[in-house]
Amino acid sequence: MRISAPSRRALLRTGALAVAGAGALAAARPLPEPSCPTPAGAPGTAATPPAPAGDAKSRAATRAVRLTAVSGRADLGGRTVSTWTYGGGLPGREIRGTAGETLAVTLANHLPQPTTLHWHGLAVPNAMDGVPGLTQRAVRAGGDFVYRFPLPTPGTYWYHSHAGVQADRGLYGALIVEDPHEPLGYDTEWVVVLDDWLDGVGGRSPEATLRTLLGSRGSGMDMPEDAEGGGGTRNAGRDTPGAAPGSARPGDRPHTGRSALLDGAGGNVTYPYHLVNGRTANAPRVFAARPGQRIRIRLINASGDTAFRVALGGHRMTVTHTDGHPVRHTETDALLLAMGERYDVLVTAGDGVFPLTALAEGKGGAAARALLRTASGAAPKASARPRELDGRLVGAEELLAEDAVALDDRRPDRTLRLRLTGSMKKYDWAFDGKPYDPRQAHALRAGERVRLELTNATKMWHPVHLHGHVFALTGTQDGPGARKDTAIVLPGRTVRADFDAENPGVWMLHCHNAYHQEAGMMTLLRY
Repeated sequence: MRISAPSRRALLRTGALAVAGAGALAAARPLPEPSCPTPAGAPGTAATPPAPAGDAKSRAATRAVRLTAVSGRADLGGRTVSTWTYGGGLPGREIRGTAGETLAVTLANHLPQPTTLHWHGLAVPNAMDGVPGLTQRAVRAGGDFVYRFPLPTPGTYWYHSHAGVQADRGLYGALIVEDPHEPLGYDTEWVVVLDDWLDGVGGRSPEATLRTLLGSRGSGMDMPEDAEGGGGTRNAGRDTPGAAPGSARPGDRPHTGRSALLDGAGGNVTYPYHLVNGRTANAPRVFAARPGQRIRIRLINASGDTAFRVALGGHRMTVTHTDGHPVRHTETDALLLAMGERYDVLVTAGDGVFPLTALAEGKGGAAARALLRTASGAAPKASARPRELDGRLVGAEELLAEDAVALDDRRPDRTLRLRLTGSMKKYDWAFDGKPYDPRQAHALRAGERVRLELTNATKMWHPVHLHGHVFALTGTQDGPGARKDTAIVLPGRTVRADFDAENPGVWMLHCHNAYHQEAGMMTLLRY
């Protein structure tokens, strides 16, 4: 818990962190190599990041962190599962730095498979973006790799594996970049990481789930539209005897519910658990504060296939940031977070015990929760749903960027139009009917203002994430659109977003549904 005193507002950098691309053009330049494997007999050791060039002051401004990817057991709160994590924690350790510092993170891979780290929302140099085979060679088992990059802007970000569907295990954590001239006044801070969970339950794994989904291609397998029912508790009580690790189980068969907010199906995958900071609703994390304190809550959706509708019982929230970037303060009762999205809110704590509830949108009433406790007394039942969940819900398209970070008024030099295509039955998710091909990329030019036009031609919603850049949502009549890196595109709708091509490289643009992404809804931008 961090105490932040009010301070004078400072202007944030206005650099338009562009959208850009990637390409199979990784071959056009050498990929960063992982270092040598960890010596036998020295588990847990890793190469020390080399000291940066420059004087003692610049060296002091480098924050060194070590993450060790390991397989082992994780406690979800009364239920222990086998999974992969960073150092055994769920979520992984919270990384904090200050804007202007350099972050040097050593990833030591003790997993049985290659892995990488992606810094979601940060405009890092292309070689540090963590996409295997594109911006770097994957860190092989027993090897390590040092990610080194400046922290350009304050905000709420997160990190996760970008290798296959590894992030739908426990390979994720929060990354908080603090403002050295913090403009917000608050007393304490609560970082809330949301997740959906199936790994290690009933013999299930993300990889087996993906195989089941891809196996529906051309099979005519019906993709039912019924709700999950009770949060998908199939096999939740105990592991299935005799199930081979990673084998497909009946619980992997895709199920979807309906959501008015999402204009259709809530998702493709039935999850037995939904988590807040690594714990189930029956064994929630508790955040302690005093009545009247002003709390900054940083919300992060790290899930694989679930949008969460979030509310704090007995409180209204004031939205201050989305995807790490400040917006004009807006009051709301609830928020909808897609996979990869983040929101910062301020609340003034009441007197009592209050549920922070994250409803799995369109998934049969399943929910995750944590508790805000400012007094003694009994906690609400796990099944309780605060009335704020059905109150006012502010969407990203309604938020306006603060002037300090608003994209300047300039006509686009180029419009890149992309159609989101595919179906649940065939599971053939793609852009423009073409599944991901690392040999193909959309060419841009450095310095261009690019308008990204995303039209959803499918019957399911998609959260689209752009690497290495921050875009501005367009179409707002009342002022400059919010700055974001991940945006919900509803069925039959078009989202337009502008960015400046100011971070050269080969960049990925993809759906942040872990399974849609791996099925082919990825493309590349390059300049």
